Amino acid sequence: MATIEIKDLNFAYDGKEPLFEDVNLTIDSHWKLGIISRNGRGKTTLMKLLLGQEEYNGQIIHQQQFVYFPQTVNDPTKLTYYVLQELSDFEDWQVLRELHQLGLDDSIFWRPFDTLSGGEQTKILLSLLFLEEGYFPLIDEPTNHLDLAAREQVAGYLKRKKNGFILISHDRQFVDETVDHIISIDKNRLVLYQGNYSTYDAEKEREDNFEQQQNQKLKGEISRLKKTAKEKAQWSQSRETDKYGKPNQKGSGAIGDTGFIGARAARVMKKSKNLERRMDKNIADKEQLLKNIEYIDPLTLNYQPDYHQRFLTLENVSLNFGAEPLFEAVNVDLLKGQKLAITGENGSGKSALLKAILGTFTGEINGKINLTQGIKISYIKQNYEANQGYLKDFAETEGLDYESFLSNLKKLGMERDVFTQKIETMSMGQKKKVEVAKSFSQPAALYVWDEPLNYLDVFNHKQLEELILSVEPTLILVDHDQRFIDEIQVDHQLKLKRVLKTAK
Repeated sequence: MATIEIKDLNFAYDGKEPLFEDVNLTIDSHWKLGIISRNGRGKTTLMKLLLGQEEYNGQIIHQQQFVYFPQTVNDPTKLTYYVLQELSDFEDWQVLRELHQLGLDDSIFWRPFDTLSGGEQTKILLSLLFLEEGYFPLIDEPTNHLDLAAREQVAGYLKRKKNGFILISHDRQFVDETVDHIISIDKNRLVLYQGNYSTYDAEKEREDNFEQQQNQKLKGEISRLKKTAKEKAQWSQSRETDKYGKPNQKGSGAIGDTGFIGARAARVMKKSKNLERRMDKNIADKEQLLKNIEYIDPLTLNYQPDYHQRFLTLENVSLNFGAEPLFEAVNVDLLKGQKLAITGENGSGKSALLKAILGTFTGEINGKINLTQGIKISYIKQNYEANQGYLKDFAETEGLDYESFLSNLKKLGMERDVFTQKIETMSMGQKKKVEVAKSFSQPAALYVWDEPLNYLDVFNHKQLEELILSVEPTLILVDHDQRFIDEIQVDHQLKLKRVLKTAK
């Protein structure tokens, strides 16, 4: 049995808190292993450590040939075949075998790489991971550019592989379908679970519930210990007063045996000290007990429903960018408090339909779009590079309550040291949290969200689900995560179907 052994691993970036402390773990190379954690806990860093790209203390022992996704493409203008040749040594039949399993045909070789869709590029790069039996893939976020159908196709591809691999993905359904083991990075500890994401989620919830119950019990014990220790200390002090009198006073004149009173007070004081030490130990035990519970604070939404009952009507709506419509005509009637999910393949016109609803689509609109006038709308854009500057200035420009904005950022897992950075210097995940927190803090009666889950971790996904279910806002959503769509209990799921191009 080939293994990857991690022994006494310690790692921290310069000037930062440790990501890993005294980690010991053995991974069977046949496992299909998923890594779960909050953003910033070290998922990608762990892959870099396996690849030997970061210095660390401890040992990582293996005989594997690691291959990493996504690979860096130096010149995307080249034909795809030559891009692949620069990334790996292969026989043509090997890559073609993988491409066919991923639903791509041979012609894709002879198209420039930068003309491929995001989903096609993902599949092309994935095809290099399983060329040889001895390869051990490290797959970092393969679903970012995949629509629902492509996610299902890639999940089936990984599920059929006999090779083991390590996978990072925030798509819980995708992880569920592809892995048989989970590593959870809980703060600076790694915990191994046997099973898929659903197994991990159920076990983790049971563990957290048990620890929280134990914590409540411990708090009660500590409270009683504190009270008892205080009472004993007060009694001891009162006995000393009986013996010697109050400060700045002469003796009390007590006739009793002051020596006996002093000895008894000393015994009580000793007992109170023992109780205090016991209390301190229990406090330390409590801190250890709570070490790995993930407290996910509920988000807040500045939802301000107005008096309108009907928000949106689409009557036989289709969109054109040229001679051909993007999708077959659709109809929907969205009422106050309802949720609409727009799904479909990449390129089918989902974001274009949102823009048409908002009045910013530049192509041709067929049919009727009736959006009730005067409704306050909050919009999460798929492209948010225009967000710039310091958070305080950004909040003022966008008309946000600054404290509410920062509070939601913190609850989404934004590190406090990022609060002083300019938005343009942040990571993609941090920029996405700024865009999402902006929408939460805007007063609105209608929320229009274009792929809000991109770059957010599974804990953020749960936060958004709980927020939507508790507030029940009127919502129009585009996303590829079917589990999220199911969890928020949408009232309408509008699946856009591409119109087949007519032959010339």
